[in-house]
Amino acid sequence: MFRSSPRLPPARHFALTWGLADQHGGMTSAMLRRSRSFRLIGGVDVDILTLDDRPDYSEYAARLHASGELIEGLRIRNLWDELREKLPAPRGTAPERPELLRPEDGDVVAMHGGTVLSRVRRGADGRLLAVDRFRRDGSLLATERPDSDRKIVLYAGDGTPIRSWKTSWGLYRWWFDRVTGGKPSFLLVDSKTAARSVAGYRRDNATTVHIVHASHRQGGRAGELRATRQYVLRRAGEFDAIVVLTTRQQADLAEDLAAVGVEATIWTIPNGVDLPEENVIAREAGHGVVVASLNTRKRLTHAVEAIAAARAAGARVEADIFGEGPREAVIRRRIRRLGVEDRIRLRGHDPAARLAFRTASFSLLTSTSEGLPLVLVESMAAGCIPIAYDIRYGPADMIRDGVDGFLIPEGDVDAMARRIVELQSMPTAQIEAMRRRAIARAAEFSDATVTRRWSRELRAAYDAKLLAAAKDQPFAVRLRRRAGVLRRKVLWALGR
Repeated sequence: MFRSSPRLPPARHFALTWGLADQHGGMTSAMLRRSRSFRLIGGVDVDILTLDDRPDYSEYAARLHASGELIEGLRIRNLWDELREKLPAPRGTAPERPELLRPEDGDVVAMHGGTVLSRVRRGADGRLLAVDRFRRDGSLLATERPDSDRKIVLYAGDGTPIRSWKTSWGLYRWWFDRVTGGKPSFLLVDSKTAARSVAGYRRDNATTVHIVHASHRQGGRAGELRATRQYVLRRAGEFDAIVVLTTRQQADLAEDLAAVGVEATIWTIPNGVDLPEENVIAREAGHGVVVASLNTRKRLTHAVEAIAAARAAGARVEADIFGEGPREAVIRRRIRRLGVEDRIRLRGHDPAARLAFRTASFSLLTSTSEGLPLVLVESMAAGCIPIAYDIRYGPADMIRDGVDGFLIPEGDVDAMARRIVELQSMPTAQIEAMRRRAIARAAEFSDATVTRRWSRELRAAYDAKLLAAAKDQPFAVRLRRRAGVLRRKVLWALGR
């Protein structure tokens, strides 16, 4: 039996997200890791496309290179930076130039090297009113006026209007055409915000895939799509494929889309994980770790309450919480109120936080919803026993309760506390067996395994695209195209 090759199809490969932040979360980490795997294992270069107004992408990319998150063969390309460097040719009658914004308090201004590169103004209700963008020499680059017939206008260096688009999506799709250059391309979209511009972007040369990194259901209820995902998922059939991280979500999404009359191709491909070459066996007994953003969805007050309850029951436990977010003050107050300041420590953001899994005894996951939590796989890969709420999606797809971790009824703090206490009283041999089984389970999410799945699905989509493009051609052309597809499949199966 042939084992499929992880080599990716010979084409242009792109990862599209709205923007990149210095202290990025799980979605961006997963996107960067997938892109590195595409380069190192799949053998292709990847361009990471961004659409936001971040002014310092060159310095940011240098920091990512220094940290190892960006490697040779990966590069970040920003729409506005590229327009600053090279303008398109004029087309048709020059659009009119709107009046520029006069600076006001409340404007969001992006500066770099002392130069204003963008000025954004919103109304009291948060609605976008206007944007002005500039080159690095201070000259006008573009204006954006949502209420205008010509929403976005682009300018030459002398301030002459040269081109316009009625919608921002029109501009984005025009840029996608430029970066793909009419060549066979794969456009993988991680951000749900950026995905709105790709729904409906249909080109014979470009295969579009949207990755859903979290639960698509509102409150976990069947048939009810999250408001932030409704637009894209109701147009899921306009992508070549939708990717989810677990088989359970694949089944749920197929059911939910069918309920609203949407047909779509849905793949299940998990995120890859860093598998340590060796795992620390001598761990700190009773030491727990949580790696999560301090936001409402992560529900970290539950983790604090579970640790406090376990201590009240006599267990000698403590925990480190790594992460930042808007709920930090609330969590600190809860820690103080429960009197566990000396046992629960908020460590803030730490790029090396995941190394804590290698010395901790257990980890906690208390989210309201997930896709497939990368921290859960990383915890198991390090032999750190996960204690997780049974939410959609991820924990039940990874953990066999009592075998390689523990599943807790969703929201049941007392049950989580009891499991923490139970873990401390289990025989050492039993605990070590659980750790070994957790490591073995996580091995199924190695970069090589995940890249191989991407290779298989993208090659199939690539072939389907070629066949679809030839459907109206003469029979001889269609026959040659099918023969070429079959030949590639055989060579791929042979690892060539």
